[in-house]
Amino acid sequence: MSGTCCFTSFTYAYLGRARTLLATLRAAHPEWAVCAVVVDEPPPGTEQADLLAGFDLVLGLHDLGIPRARAWLFKHDVVEACTAVKASAMLRLMEAGYSTVVYLDPDIAVFHPLDTVAAALDRAAIVLTPHQASPNRNARVMLDNELVSLRLGAYNLGFIAVRNDDVGRRFAEWWEAQLLRACYDDPDAGLFTDQKYIDLVPGLFDGVAILRDPGLNVASWNLSARRIAIGADGGIRVNGDPLRFMHFTKINSVGDVMLDRYAGDDIEALEIWSWYRRQVARRQPPTVPDGHWHHAAFSNGVMIPRSVRLLYRDDPDLRAGFDDPFDATGPFYAWLAQDHAALLTPPATGAP
Repeated sequence: MSGTCCFTSFTYAYLGRARTLLATLRAAHPEWAVCAVVVDEPPPGTEQADLLAGFDLVLGLHDLGIPRARAWLFKHDVVEACTAVKASAMLRLMEAGYSTVVYLDPDIAVFHPLDTVAAALDRAAIVLTPHQASPNRNARVMLDNELVSLRLGAYNLGFIAVRNDDVGRRFAEWWEAQLLRACYDDPDAGLFTDQKYIDLVPGLFDGVAILRDPGLNVASWNLSARRIAIGADGGIRVNGDPLRFMHFTKINSVGDVMLDRYAGDDIEALEIWSWYRRQVARRQPPTVPDGHWHHAAFSNGVMIPRSVRLLYRDDPDLRAGFDDPFDATGPFYAWLAQDHAALLTPPATGAP
């Protein structure tokens, strides 16, 4: 096998986003294989084959070769879980024989072929994009951009591309080891899921390309330095270059706040944001409950609070002693109910 495989990692609550990525990626790169990495189980009354129709490959948690996968998964919240599997999925796709592997977050839409990425992979083993591709000078903008990047990571891990060669495989193996050990949202400990580790990559590995193309990884926060324009022919450009992909992080929440702050009078940016909302809404199946994540709850439907995940994460004896902490009929749940009953909450309506 050869060629490029692009993969994305998500739960069914993000299926409308993932389907939008799939549709826009197909238009830009019909020659690429597209893989769904799904850290979830289908909601009752739905079938995975129907939900994921159109993807060339589907990988679930147990396809990734993660030791004691359910015990490992229990340590993570939903964002941590979807990012923690990225390196393992990358390695599985490299083992399958793809010559290049690209990751894109599910909340990305592709507007133009990623030819600058393909060109970079001809000469480099690892391709990254920085959060900021030009310096900001306003103090408030720097607080939202440069200083946040220092805390959470300089490179946007909504995208990464790797060539299947010795360097690319060594990187993926190293990254997998880090993520299997600790892919946590814990900035005070120097961690921000999978992203902060990548700050080390240009120093650890040869053959790293850092693309400063303004049309890559356009997002609400970096509109302070990127101006979007839609031409009479419908072509979308950023600072004069083609808009290759846009990252619609946290639509309907913090992303909207950042958009309002930085888009200013850039009506085109607002129009694209509105277009994306419509695309996601029409592609999200009504059979998937809002916020669905099968692994948010124990097997009896009782929601798992973060405090319980941290209790399990931080105690090596608990991790060693209980292989399936999700099982409400098992010894871990019985121990919780006896010794930590206050941590357990009533079943949520419609919980899996």
